[in-house]
Amino acid sequence: MVRPRMVLFGDSITEQSFRPGGWGAALADTYSRKADVVVRGYGGYNTRWALFLLHQIFPLVGIAPPLATTVFFGANDAALLGRTGERQHVPVAEYKKNLKKIDCSKSMLIVLITPPPIDEDGRERFARSLYGEEARKLPERTNEMAGVYASQCIELAREMNIHCIDIWSKMQETAGWQKLYLSDGLHLTPEGNAVVHKEVVQTLRSVGLKAEEMPYDFPHHSRIDGSCPEKAFQ
Repeated sequence: MVRPRMVLFGDSITEQSFRPGGWGAALADTYSRKADVVVRGYGGYNTRWALFLLHQIFPLVGIAPPLATTVFFGANDAALLGRTGERQHVPVAEYKKNLKKIDCSKSMLIVLITPPPIDEDGRERFARSLYGEEARKLPERTNEMAGVYASQCIELAREMNIHCIDIWSKMQETAGWQKLYLSDGLHLTPEGNAVVHKEVVQTLRSVGLKAEEMPYDFPHHSRIDGSCPEKAFQ
């Protein structure tokens, strides 16, 4: 039996998801021996640049499409014009169109994830830790703008009848979310990763991808007869 694949496609928040405490590593543990969790995260990328990768990550021939794919972009698309992250900015209307293009296979489950909220104070502190007094005077991202992009992600999911995790709103339901869930105002703490993991697992379970009900790729050791092991593999 060939294990099905789950692909995590996104920016640095996805790229870092296999670090200790990361949501991708936790997902691989949840689906251990049931599915291969494949990380395709690209730090600094926006949806415009992500489109150049589609045919490499989701080839049209030669390999079965993933069982499920998370699409977690928007934090860089929402970088503000006229600021230090301007090169990454993608207009919100284009962002929505680009997300739609990433839904490139009708046979795989797509789960959109909105950009996370922004702790503007945390971003300023992070910049000062790197550049001191030379740090930028104006924020390169704001929580308000991240919310605009999150709303378009949610709207697209409704239009296409696909699943969406509103992580922007979910995190802000908790008091003190700024420092609890975000390490530098943007990237996730272990607690923030835990929120993403929980929401992804709940979404997958809601469509029947329950780890405990999925088959092992090979027999469980309890089914192997020590005196005649080949029977378990026939």
